[in-house]
Amino acid sequence: MHPEATIIGNVEIGPQTTVWPQTVLRGDQSRIVIGARTSVQDGAVIHCTRDLETIIGSDCVIGHLAHLEGCTVEDGALIGTGSIVLHRAIVRSGALVGASALVPNGMEVPSGAMALGVPAKLHEGRVKPGMISGPAQEYVRNWERYRNGLRRIDRD
Repeated sequence: MHPEATIIGNVEIGPQTTVWPQTVLRGDQSRIVIGARTSVQDGAVIHCTRDLETIIGSDCVIGHLAHLEGCTVEDGALIGTGSIVLHRAIVRSGALVGASALVPNGMEVPSGAMALGVPAKLHEGRVKPGMISGPAQEYVRNWERYRNGLRRIDRD
């Protein structure tokens, strides 16, 4: 966990998962669960509701400034920068939500599909092997590099 991430309430985070600066994980009403080796990037907001948990699988990438609330993201999925995934939506294993897309309440993004646009439209069979696993593994390596040598630069 980056020291500038905010984690509140009932939040479970798996091993080797990286939570980057300015991220907010707010499990104040029910529960947030994030699997192993998932990257939750800078400025992402993950929330739940009184009735809906937010569940994120292992080996996922949650892009910068993404917002997830009351949804399920299965293993090996990618949620693009600035996208929104809302209540009861399910992003299946190996699916991709494109940058700035809006996955509305109750939508299911099938395995191997891309959800693009506002509101998201499905493009099935568009996710190619390695499109998600490569970036997910890279963020695990980035955290090692950060932890072992990079430091915040503070200006006077």
